[in-house]
Amino acid sequence: MKTIIIGSGVVGASAAYELARTGADVTLVDSDESGRASSAGAGIICPWSSRVEDPNWYAIASAGAEFYPELRRNLEADGAGDFSYRQVGSLRLTTEESVESDFAAVSRRAAASDLAGDVDVITGDKTKAKFPPLEHAGPVIHIPGAARLDGRSLVHALRAGAARHGATTLSGRATIEADSQIRGVTVNGEFVAADVVIDASGAWSPELLKPLGLSSAIRPQRGQITHLGLAGVNTRDWSVLLPMSSHYLLAFDDSRVVVGATREVDSGFDYRLTASGIHEVLTEALSAAPGLADATYLDTRVGFRPVGPDIRPLLGHVAELPGLIIANGLGASGLTMGPYVGSLAARLARGETPELDLAPYDPLRTPTGEREAAAVSA
Repeated sequence: MKTIIIGSGVVGASAAYELARTGADVTLVDSDESGRASSAGAGIICPWSSRVEDPNWYAIASAGAEFYPELRRNLEADGAGDFSYRQVGSLRLTTEESVESDFAAVSRRAAASDLAGDVDVITGDKTKAKFPPLEHAGPVIHIPGAARLDGRSLVHALRAGAARHGATTLSGRATIEADSQIRGVTVNGEFVAADVVIDASGAWSPELLKPLGLSSAIRPQRGQITHLGLAGVNTRDWSVLLPMSSHYLLAFDDSRVVVGATREVDSGFDYRLTASGIHEVLTEALSAAPGLADATYLDTRVGFRPVGPDIRPLLGHVAELPGLIIANGLGASGLTMGPYVGSLAARLARGETPELDLAPYDPLRTPTGEREAAAVSA
């Protein structure tokens, strides 16, 4: 059985890796679009502290977090490279008025996790020791099992691992070919037959599916994310910082701090850095961590998150067109659940029934009033 995956971001690359590891005939189509979300993002793996209350979102996000240790072991065994995954813990800022309820909610989720660790509340010097530039007078919820990773490196490792197991890659834009069922794809004028096609094309999915008479609720949400340098500072063990907003701060091993990110819901595919976007990111970062004021500005990246009709991803077979699977719409949770969603898509392509009930993730569901909430939640 031949499977073609359209889209080589984290979901598509993960599906290719999962299929190739089991000996499947798989081809990944890479269009190298500017603004791919996986290439711009820095991953925070901490679903336990999320303010999202949708149980179906949480089921797949928490499974995504638990998926990482095994994935890392597999990629290391394949010599596919490091992607800066490290459990450094997270610091969720809170207030004296809300700490009791916030702590109860986080603790309840963490208690069911093998990764989260023993959640506690810390203040003062204990907090600053875990993220020195921080200034916060109130309590902080500490989740020791939270992790961070680099999106670009993760995608590179997944693709390298897939290639090691025999996956091939085609460069170019794909058109899906079908009659009553999937026949394959055309890339650069050449037809490639396939039994199954996985659409993991992210924000570009509506354009891909329209010629098939299928309507996708996906739209791009622009995110601008800034990298700062702290020359000579050992940032390797700094915890992920989660302020009382949708923004975040995290550090990597190379004296680099990443701060972000904007969530621009009406951006279209406008691939630009904007003054207001950079201002928003830096203002939010410095309000939580004024100790970063003297950091060196290094870079700002732009990515288009694929936002669906609500907070849950789009995942499953397309009943109207046998052989087509959609894996998309992860929004701001792409690096939390992306590898796991890709592995679920791979299992569907193999004809398996995943352990997770996919009914809540209908890939062609239409927008509801939840959509705007989805655009600003995570």
